[in-house]
Amino acid sequence: MATSPPALPAAACSAVSRALDEPFAGSAATATTWLCVEQPGPWGRDALTQSHLDTGLAAELAARAKGTGVRVVLIRRPGPHPDRHRPTPRRVYLAHTAPGRAFLRRDTFADPKLLLDLDFAAAGAGEVGGFGDPVTWPVLLVCTNGRRDLCCAVLGRPVAADLAATHGDAVWECTHIGGHRFAPTGLLLPTGYTYGDLDADRARALLATTDVTTDRCRGRSTWAPAGQAAELAVRDLTNTTHPDVLRVRDPELDDDGHWRVGVRHVDGRGWRVTVAERATGPDRPASCGAQPGPVTTHDVIRID
Repeated sequence: MATSPPALPAAACSAVSRALDEPFAGSAATATTWLCVEQPGPWGRDALTQSHLDTGLAAELAARAKGTGVRVVLIRRPGPHPDRHRPTPRRVYLAHTAPGRAFLRRDTFADPKLLLDLDFAAAGAGEVGGFGDPVTWPVLLVCTNGRRDLCCAVLGRPVAADLAATHGDAVWECTHIGGHRFAPTGLLLPTGYTYGDLDADRARALLATTDVTTDRCRGRSTWAPAGQAAELAVRDLTNTTHPDVLRVRDPELDDDGHWRVGVRHVDGRGWRVTVAERATGPDRPASCGAQPGPVTTHDVIRID
């Protein structure tokens, strides 16, 4: 049975977002491939460089990932986070999210510096390159990076801990995956679908099926924001749940300043989706402690 989420101040970014009923679609971080590196211990605001991971290695991983479509996140087991400052094997997941070519693989590294042997450009393009062994079940990452945003820690950690008791290595805490104001947020691999306002029951349901659930889905990280919103709208229109049957073309701006997005089904059907990108509601913080500012949403206004 789901329990009530911990209380947060009314000014917390997630509380403000819920009060305004902010739409979820089109808010997922964009990445074709995710590199998930186990790093126990505390994480700072910029977790990759502000953790017990070697700072030189962290900077080099970030530099090599830039422009390749690969996003690097740190992961750790739910619960207490001791780091005994001695070498330990690190579990590492590599997930490519493109439909029809998605994969999830896992390896263990005695020394995380060996990750520098990874061809980031190839990984971003969906090439396995001999990395690790295939994982045949979905893995859910729940953002709990409290130094980056209070909502992620307060709301995300109980969800991750609850699921870890029954799902083991299928659930991990992770660093920032974008969209603090939708906390608790989760990233489902290998598909890259990102969810907000998670609770333990909804998270269990995500792990129990290969079908795509659009309820409070922020989008598939494979696509740009307008493409994320368009794909989810087509799924709702056609009741399409299989993760691999829809393809999304790069959005194009029309003369009205709207995004036109082509979505096609592998069975030959196709849709042209018009998406309006606009600031909605009052200025508000994108994360706790940030200065208020305009928040952009992606609204589907037409499907042909």
